[in-house]
Formats: sequence, C-alpha cells, structure tokens
Amino acid sequence: MRILKNLRALMTSGAGIVVGMPDAESDTDPFRLFDAWFEAAKKSGLFLPEAMTLATASPEGKPSARAVLLKQADSDGFVFYTNYTSRKAIELEANPHASLLFHWHILQRQVRVEGRVERVSREESSAYYHSRPRGSQIGAWASDQSSELDARSTLEQRVKDYEKEFETGEIPLPDHWGGYRVIPSRIEFWQGRPFRLHDRIIFEREGEEWVTHRLYP
Repeated sequence: MRILKNLRALMTSGAGIVVGMPDAESDTDPFRLFDAWFEAAKKSGLFLPEAMTLATASPEGKPSARAVLLKQADSDGFVFYTNYTSRKAIELEANPHASLLFHWHILQRQVRVEGRVERVSREESSAYYHSRPRGSQIGAWASDQSSELDARSTLEQRVKDYEKEFETGEIPLPDHWGGYRVIPSRIEFWQGRPFRLHDRIIFEREGEEWVTHRLYP
C-alpha cells in the first residue's frame, strides 16, 4: 500500500511537488484553480475526494469541527447539506462564519477556505434532496441529528415509520433539512514541496476582486 501511495505521489510531481506553484498574480481566479485541483484529486484514486473538514464556532467562540461532503463549488461558494437542527447548523445560525479544509494527502495538497455562511434557497435544497437515494431521503426525516438517542432500535423504528408514511409518491423535503453555502473571503492553496519548503498562495477578496500573495511555509 505504501508503495502504491508513493507511486501516485510521484505521478503528481509535474503538477506541483517538484515544480510547485507559480507566483501569485492578481488576475488569477481561485475557483478555476480549485476546479483544477479538485479534478486532480478525483483522478488520483482518493476515496471521497469531496470530503472536507467544516469548522464552526459558538457565539462564545468555542470551536467544533467535523467532516462533511462538498456538493457544489462555483464562484458563488462551496455548498454542503445538513439537518438544520444539528450542532453545526445551530452554531452557523448563531455565528454565520466557517472555515473549510480539503486535504488530498496523495497529492500533498490542501485548500483552506474562510468566509461567511448563508442558507441556499429552498429550491436548491429540494433539487439536491430529490436527487438522493430514497433511503437517504427517509433518513433525513428519521434522524433528529445531534439529539440524544436512547437506543439504535429507536432510530430503526423511526425509519420504518417514515417508510410506511411515504410508501408511495414523492418524499417531501423536510423543513429541517437543507444546504449552506460558504462564501469565501479568503482561500489558501498549499502545495507540498521537498524539505518542507512548501508553496502557499493566498487569495483574499477585496470588493469584487481577489488580491493574491505568497506566504512563507
């Protein structure tokens, strides 16, 4: 397994490990660069390259982090979906700022995103919800996410109850379920380099423009 990982890493050398990233330029589009890196991650053989760490904080500044899945990325931001009664959602409603971390270890790459957060439209949430497997749609109804569960059997019974309730026809989108969009104000691209002399390029939003610069590793 280690040999396979090393071979995959070597195959990426021309994409950054040896050559590295060019100097930051003010006309560079961070979303275009993210798309290129995300495509490379999907082709690398990584399991769930769309996995990202989402960090939130309470109004008192107490942080928490968990892995979620990226469902959309474009110039408007980075979208994920969740239960609106979950801990992450409660913290985001009270403190609508978050950070994301993508770590693609085979490629020796990381992307860090910081920005404000808003709910996506109900139409967007509905479109994604109804693209999910029927079992996942039922799960969104059955799980009172982040609340205390007395026994696994209780959850399983709730699943059966909702399967019976929605036995036929389209399953409606729950009011307590939908998406959030992280609208970035800062994006950092980190490329591993030999001897820990890594490349770090920062994009910071100023109005409608992005200002770029390089950081010491």
